[in-house]
Amino acid sequence: MNWGSNCLIGTPNRITLTKTGKLAAEKATALLQANQQFITEIKNYAQNQQVLKIASVAPGPQIVLEQNLQKFNANIDIDEALLDQNNVEKNLLNRKYSAIITNREIQTTQIESRFIGEENLYVNLDQFMYLANQRQVTFKELVGLSFVVLNDIGPWKTIIQENIPDAKFLYQTEYDALSELTKYTSFPFFTTNVTQPNNTYDTTDTVALPITDRSATMTFYVTYLKSQRKTIAPLAKRLTRIWSEGKK
Repeated sequence: MNWGSNCLIGTPNRITLTKTGKLAAEKATALLQANQQFITEIKNYAQNQQVLKIASVAPGPQIVLEQNLQKFNANIDIDEALLDQNNVEKNLLNRKYSAIITNREIQTTQIESRFIGEENLYVNLDQFMYLANQRQVTFKELVGLSFVVLNDIGPWKTIIQENIPDAKFLYQTEYDALSELTKYTSFPFFTTNVTQPNNTYDTTDTVALPITDRSATMTFYVTYLKSQRKTIAPLAKRLTRIWSEGKK
């Protein structure tokens, strides 16, 4: 078959593609893209056979993993950057990550999730604030306050903004800046039952109160490819046990 004559139309000073030529170009582009995707998946798969690369949509699970790495019989690499929940399936299917800690359960023909635990939000108030005399609070009681907050907190950011719409949030990109503000000011700040506030914040004169709204509790899952179940399931089981033991 003479592809050249079928794909091109020649006129003086101009060469254009025929319908057959356009189709051939489209198919060639798709083939190149599929080939690149194939190469990416193979490279990621090979890396994951040696190292379990794990991502998370929120900082709490990252902290739990990092503090307990020695308890896992595996070579684990935790991505410091938080992953958007909407990108979870794509990053599992292209095998960029061995597993991702998500705040939503995913069950598809290729992907499954296993429950690992819940994270509960606390507000840390100056001990002399009137609310500090309570044993617990609701989001509604925090209306009108100003908070210092770490900027990169994943889904928690949306939760506090939606549930305390009249509050002011002073977002900080660095832990050091946040630590200094909690040390020299009386701004309230948030922690959870799985974080270690004393490592980041000055809690000397503050009282930590649990927020009782249902939205102040986030459920987490280990999400992974079903084809990787044999490798990831033992890790998920151990992480669930660690999470349960460390819960307040």
